[in-house]
Amino acid sequence: MYNHKRFKNVSIYILKGGSALNIYDISEKAGVSIATVSRVLNNSPHVSQKTREKVLAVIDDCDYVPNAFARGLGLNTMKTIGLLCPDASDPYLANALSFLEKAFRKHHYDCLLCCTERSLDARQQGIEMLKSRHVDGIVLMGSTFVEARERDNAYIRNAAKQIPVVLLNASYSCENVYCVMSDEQRATMEATQYLLDTGRKNILYLYHSKNYNGQKKLAGYRSAIESRGGAVNEDLIRFFSDEKTDVPNVRDQLLALKESGLVFDAVQTSEDVLAIGAVKYAKAAGLSVPHDLSIIGHNNSGICQYSEPEITSVDNKLQAVSEQCVATMLGVLEGREMPQKIVFTGELIKRDSTL
Repeated sequence: MYNHKRFKNVSIYILKGGSALNIYDISEKAGVSIATVSRVLNNSPHVSQKTREKVLAVIDDCDYVPNAFARGLGLNTMKTIGLLCPDASDPYLANALSFLEKAFRKHHYDCLLCCTERSLDARQQGIEMLKSRHVDGIVLMGSTFVEARERDNAYIRNAAKQIPVVLLNASYSCENVYCVMSDEQRATMEATQYLLDTGRKNILYLYHSKNYNGQKKLAGYRSAIESRGGAVNEDLIRFFSDEKTDVPNVRDQLLALKESGLVFDAVQTSEDVLAIGAVKYAKAAGLSVPHDLSIIGHNNSGICQYSEPEITSVDNKLQAVSEQCVATMLGVLEGREMPQKIVFTGELIKRDSTL
């Protein structure tokens, strides 16, 4: 059965005897990367003559000939990119969707969205659905798509054997998988250090995700405390599951912590919605922000400016990351050499919730 491997301007070759030779077979036999084979078949100038001859020799030596039907499939493209998103209602991901769709549309690509929630089975089914629609590439939005157990990432590796995969703000090492991300650990560390520099001594850290980026943010908080010679107080680290991140619940949980005797003069969060809950807590507790309590969010979403006071937040450069995801995907589809990983540096946007 013909395996639909569609790369822009790429011919798919088949053996005279009838067995298919796709871009991955050529890559393996020639001992070069998939991207290199793509560049050779696209007649790209960004490949040495020696490498070009080696790839073409594989085709000649095995007596492969172009198949007219397969070549037609190779030359044409659906001009469609699959977007896999765990939750389109999440403010961060909703913004990413907007940035991605606009950037792809600018380059005359349509987007096909699949929302998977957060279960592994749903993500696997989502990728299979997008592959069945013959999309040209897939963007996985967020680090929730990368599992801690390597065997659970087989669905990413298998997809990348057929079409390029780009991860937005996530890291995974695999051929034909490209990562564009923000340095969440460094940004969180610098935000914590800023609170310490303004005289805060007991910083309560609230987070809601234990995935890759969630762990990086938490590591940044810990490293900032330790870099100043302090010991991390585990009582000041609080996890909120997805169903517990609504603003009233965060407010009530912080009130309960205060009543239990826990002392904190700042709240730092992994998401802006948790910071909104902290603002609501301060009002309920009769505390002045930022004089009695400093608050820092993360993602620099629009809700930071809807709050009173407006919330200081980490800008993890979502628009730049999203637009680079598009540039990376288009570069791969065009057969150009693209970096496997690009990392942006975040920035603390200071507003009225900090000194």
